[in-house]
Amino acid sequence: MIEEMREAAESLYNPYVKSWKESGGAVIGFPCTFVPEEIIHAAGMLPYRLRGIGTTSLSIGDTYFGPVICSFPKCVLQLAGSGEYGFLDGAIITNGCDSMRRLDECWRKAGEDYTGTLPKFFHYFGVPHKVTDYSIAWYEEEIREFIRSIETAFSVTITDESIAESVRLYNASRALLNRLDDMRSGDTVPITGEDALAVLLAGSSMPRERYNEILNRIVEHLENAPSVHDGRKRLMVVGSANDDLDFFRLIEESGAIVVADSMCFGSRSYVDLTRDEGDPVAALARRYLNHSFCPRMFGYYKERLSFIREKARSAKVDGVILQNIRFCDLHGSENGIFERDLEAEGIPCMRMEREYGPLVETGRVRMRIDAFMERIA
Repeated sequence: MIEEMREAAESLYNPYVKSWKESGGAVIGFPCTFVPEEIIHAAGMLPYRLRGIGTTSLSIGDTYFGPVICSFPKCVLQLAGSGEYGFLDGAIITNGCDSMRRLDECWRKAGEDYTGTLPKFFHYFGVPHKVTDYSIAWYEEEIREFIRSIETAFSVTITDESIAESVRLYNASRALLNRLDDMRSGDTVPITGEDALAVLLAGSSMPRERYNEILNRIVEHLENAPSVHDGRKRLMVVGSANDDLDFFRLIEESGAIVVADSMCFGSRSYVDLTRDEGDPVAALARRYLNHSFCPRMFGYYKERLSFIREKARSAKVDGVILQNIRFCDLHGSENGIFERDLEAEGIPCMRMEREYGPLVETGRVRMRIDAFMERIA
C-alpha cells in the first residue's frame, strides 16, 4: 500500500492522473493550500497540487523570475514551459507569498512565448492575509467568483449539495491523516517519516475517493504494526514547502526518525476540518482562511509557535529542524524567531536554508544533519 502511495508521490504524471485523463476527466492545478480543493472536486475535476519535482534546469524559470528568488515557483514555471504540465486543463494561482503571486504574471508571459505552456483555464485567486469579518467576506466572494469562472469555462454546474459532499469527503481524509499523525508521534512509531511524507504527497494528485480508500487501509494496518523507532532520535521538521522524499531519507539515514512536522505539504494542511453544516461556501471560507499556521498570515506568530511547541512536546521530539527554501523571506525570518523561542524552552533546533527540488547539496545537508545529531546525542 505504501508503494502505491510512493508511486503517486514520485512523479508528476502518475498512473492515477494518466487514468483520469484517459477517461476524459479534467485536471486543475493549484500551488497553495489556501485554494479550496473541494470546489474543484465538486465540479467533477481532479484537484492537483502543483510541484516542481524532476527539474534539471532553470533556464525558463530564471528568464522570467530572475536568479534571486524562491526556486519553488521557478521550478513550476520551468516544467510548464518545457511541456511537463501539458496535461493540465486549468491552473489557479494565488498570492501564497509574493514569489507565488508573481507566478501568475510570469506564467502568463511564458504562455505568450512558448506554445502550449498556458492551460486554457487560468485563474488568479486572491487570499487575504488576516482573519477578520471583512476579510472572510472578501475570501468567500473570491470562492464564489472561482465557482462562476469554472462553471463558465467548463460548462458545468457546481451546486451547494455537491460542495457539501466534497467537504465530507475531504474531512474524512483529514481525520485519517490526523490519526496517522497520532500514531507517528506516539511511543510506538509504526512508519518512517519518509513513508509518511509519501502518503501525504500522494493525496495531492490522486482522486480523493481512491486516496481515502488506500489511506484507511494504511491507517488500519499501522494500528497493529511493529515499531520502526529502534531507539533513533525523534525529530520534527518545520518550514516551507518540502515534497522531497530524499531529504527525509537523508535525515533518517543519519540515525533519526521524523515523527512530526509543520509544513504546508504536511500537517498544516489537514489539522483542522471544515464545518459540514450550513452554507458550504461560507464554511470553506472560514476553514481555509483560518490557516494561521502559515507565516503568510499576519499577526499569528504566537499561535504558530504554540502549534509547533505543543506538537513537539506531544511527539517527545529530541530536536527540531527548521528548514526553508533559499530566499523564502516568510519562513526564513520566522524560523530564526522559532529557533530563539524554542531553544529558550529547551528544545534543540537547527536552521537550514536549502534549494527546492532534487538534493543538489547532499554533502552539505548531510554534514549539517550529522552535526545536529551529535549535538542532541
